[in-house]
Amino acid sequence: SATALLILMAAAGLAVALGLLPRAPVNRFCAASNNWTGFLCDDRATCVPASQVCDGVSNCRNGEDEQEELCGDLPRSLPGYLVFRCSNPTDWVYADQSCNGMNDCGDCSDEMGSLAACPPCGSEWWSCSPVLYEYCSCIPRSLCRDGVQHCLSWSDEYVC
Repeated sequence: SATALLILMAAAGLAVALGLLPRAPVNRFCAASNNWTGFLCDDRATCVPASQVCDGVSNCRNGEDEQEELCGDLPRSLPGYLVFRCSNPTDWVYADQSCNGMNDCGDCSDEMGSLAACPPCGSEWWSCSPVLYEYCSCIPRSLCRDGVQHCLSWSDEYVC
C-alpha cells in the first residue's frame, strides 16, 4: 500500500506539472520599496511596485508582470491588492499611488477618503489646503517659501 500511495502521489505531481490538474494559485503579494504594495515575480525575490505592473515594461525576468492574463482587462484582471478604487466607481489607481501625496484619483479620495486611511503629512510635507488640485491636504516642503502661493492661507510662504 505504501508503493501504491507513492505511485499515486507521483501521478498527481505529473498531472499538475502537465497542467491536467489545476495548480494552487500563487500568492504574488509583496512589499516593494517604501512598503508599497507590490507584485512578486516568479523568481520569488523581485518585488515590482504596483504601478509598474502592466506598464508595458517587463520588470520580471520572465515578463510575468506584463502577461495578457494579468493585464488583459485592467483593472478587473489585476489582483485586488494592486488596485485602489477611487470614490468615483469608474476610477481606479494602482495601490502604491494611494497616500503618496498626489491627487491621483482627481477627487482626492486616494489621499483623504476613508478607504485610503492615509497617515498625516510626513516630515517632507506641509499640511494645508492647497490652491492647486494636484495636491490634497499636504504640499511638498520643497514648495515652501518659493514665492508662489500653494496654500489657501499662504502658510507655505509665511509659516512653513
